[in-house]
Amino acid sequence: MQLKYLPKIQSPKDLKTLDTKALHSLCEELRYYTVNTITEIGGHLAPTLGVIELTTALHYVYNTPEDKLVWDVGHQAYAHKLLTGRFEDFPSIRQFGGLSGFLKRSESDYDVFGAGHASTAISAALGMSEARFQKKQKYKVISVIGDGAMTGGLAFEAINNAGHLGRQITVILNDNEMSISPNVGAISKYFTRLISNPTYNKLKKEAWDITKKLPLARGKIQSFLSRLDKSIKNIIVPGMLFEEMGFRYFGPIDGHDLDEVIKTLEMIKDLDQPVLLHVLTKKGKGMSVAEDDPIKYHGVKATGSANGSANGSANGSANGKVVKQKEELSSLSFQDVFGHLACEIAENRKDTVCITAAMREGTGLVPYEKKFAGRYYDVGIAEGHAVTFSAGLATQGIRPIVAIYSTFLQRAFDHIVHDVCVQGLPVIFCMDRSGIAGEDGPTHHGALDISYLRCIQGMMLFAPKNGDEFRDLLYTALNHNGPVGIRYPKCSSVKFDKDGQAKLLPIGSWEVEKKGVDLVVLAVGPMVYTALKVASDLEQKGISVEVVNCRFIKPMDYKYLKTIISRAITKVLTIEEGVIEGGFGEGVSSFLLENGYRGKLKRCGLPDSYVQHGSRAQILNQLSLDESGVNNKILELFDEVKELQ
Repeated sequence: MQLKYLPKIQSPKDLKTLDTKALHSLCEELRYYTVNTITEIGGHLAPTLGVIELTTALHYVYNTPEDKLVWDVGHQAYAHKLLTGRFEDFPSIRQFGGLSGFLKRSESDYDVFGAGHASTAISAALGMSEARFQKKQKYKVISVIGDGAMTGGLAFEAINNAGHLGRQITVILNDNEMSISPNVGAISKYFTRLISNPTYNKLKKEAWDITKKLPLARGKIQSFLSRLDKSIKNIIVPGMLFEEMGFRYFGPIDGHDLDEVIKTLEMIKDLDQPVLLHVLTKKGKGMSVAEDDPIKYHGVKATGSANGSANGSANGSANGKVVKQKEELSSLSFQDVFGHLACEIAENRKDTVCITAAMREGTGLVPYEKKFAGRYYDVGIAEGHAVTFSAGLATQGIRPIVAIYSTFLQRAFDHIVHDVCVQGLPVIFCMDRSGIAGEDGPTHHGALDISYLRCIQGMMLFAPKNGDEFRDLLYTALNHNGPVGIRYPKCSSVKFDKDGQAKLLPIGSWEVEKKGVDLVVLAVGPMVYTALKVASDLEQKGISVEVVNCRFIKPMDYKYLKTIISRAITKVLTIEEGVIEGGFGEGVSSFLLENGYRGKLKRCGLPDSYVQHGSRAQILNQLSLDESGVNNKILELFDEVKELQ
C-alpha cells in the first residue's frame, strides 16, 4: 500500500483538514503501517489494531494536547503516537534508545500521563479534571480504558470519586467483546443518538428547570420524571451501574464505525459532567490471524513478516531502521519452567491452587489452567485482591501459589504486609520478570522486589540460578509454614530436567560454586553463571575468584558470611538484578560491617534511577552487569585495594 496521508500527519491539527473519505483512508494506512512495522521489529499489536478508528476520532474531535487524552496501560496507543508527530521515529519503538512502547511524558506533550500498568487512567484523568476546576480553565479531559482494566479496583474507586465530584470527565470504555455487553443493534444505536443529542439534553434540562418553579407537587413530579428516565434506560441501556455512580452513560456503539464514533463524540464533548461512552471494538481488527487469536497477537516478536494481512500483504520493512537483537538461550524460560512445576506440584499435592491477576499466558499457567481448571483462579487486574484472596485460602489449609509479575506485585504491598505477613500465612509469591524485563521498560522492570520484600517481617525471599533449582526452592517453600517470595527473571532457565526430583534445601544455605582465595563473588539468580564465566577468565590471569550461589536472599547464609571474615578475604563483590538501594548487597555489607569486616566490598545492581527499555543484553551491558562489566568491577576492586595498601 502506498501511504498517502499518514506520513504527512505531523500533529492532530492535520487531521482536521481531512474530509470523511480521507479519514477512512488514513485509518486503513494506520492499520497497514502498524502491522508492517510491529511484525518486523516486535511489539504490542492486537490492542492498537482494535482502537485505530477510536484514536483517529478522538484526535479529530478534541483539541489535543490542550484537551487531555489519558490512555490506560499505553500499549493500545501506538496509533496515538503515529498521529502525534512520531511517524518518523515509530520504527524505533521498544528498541534501545528509541520510542517507548507505552506512554511517556518526557517523550511527547501528547502523552499527558505515563502509563504501563492498568486501571490508572480514570484516577489520573479525574486529577486533571479537578485541576481544571481549581484553575478555572476550559480544557476537556478524556480517559480511554479497556474492559480488562475495568476489573481493577482502582478504576471503580476513581469512578466513585468522579461521580461524587461531578466534574467534566469523559471515560471511553473500550470494550473488546466483554461477555456482559450486548450486540450493537439498531434500537441501542438510535437510543444513544437520542440521549446524546444536544437538543434532547437541552429540552431535558429545561423540563427539569420548569418543575422547580411549580408551586405544588414539585417533588412528586421531579421524582416521577427521574424514575421514568431511569426505567427507560434500564430497559435499553446496559450501563445503569455507571448511571447510579453519577455518570451519564452512552452506548454501546461500534468502535470501528468511524463516522458513528465522531458523531457521538461531537455530541457529548461539551457535557460538563462525568460521562461514560461504551465503545465496542475487536482486538486485532483488520489482521485476520490477530482477530482469530488476539491473545497470541497481543504482543509479537520480531520476525520480519506477518502471517496475516491488513488491507493486503503485511510483509515489509520498517524504513530500514530495525536493529536485530540476538535471541536468548534456547532452553526453556523460567516462565515455562514455572508452568511445568505448577502442574507437577498439583499432581503431588491436592491442597495447592494457583492464582494470577490477568496474566495466565505471561506467567506460564496456560497448561495448568487446562489441566486443573477447578484449582486455577484468574482474579482480573486486581493484584491486591489476589493477595488477600490467597490469604483467605491459606487460613483454611489451602496452599496458594500466587503468580504475579514483580512489577505488578508492587501494587499489592499493603496486602502482602497486612493480610499475609502479619498473620504469618503460608502463601508463595512467584514473581516473574524480576530484574530486567527488556523492551517493556521502566514500568515493567522488576527492579524493586528484593528491596520491598526484604524489609517485611516474616517474609522469606528465594532466587533460583536455574530451572532445576527453581524446583528445589518451590518445594522448599511448600515445606515452610510461612510466606515466601521466589523471584526469577525473563530469560532462559539455563538448565531444567522435566523428570527431575526435588531436593528440600536448608533455608538460608548458600552454595559455593567455585572455590577461590583472592576475592568472593556473591551472586543472586542466573547472575551466578555470569560470575562463573568471569571467574574462569580471570583464573587465566592468576586471579582466584570464589563464586557463591546466594539462592536465599532472606534469610542469608550468615554462617558462610562469617567465614569471609575468618579467612581474611579482603575483597567481596555482590551481584543482583535489582536496585542496589535496600537490596541484597546492602544486606551483605551491613552484616559484614557489623561483624568487624575490614576488607573492600563493591555492590553491583540496578542504579538509583529508572532503567529505560531495550533488549536484556543491551541493558545488562549498559549497567555493567554482563561478563565484561563484572570483569571490570572485579579489576577495580583489586586496584582500590592496592591504593589502600
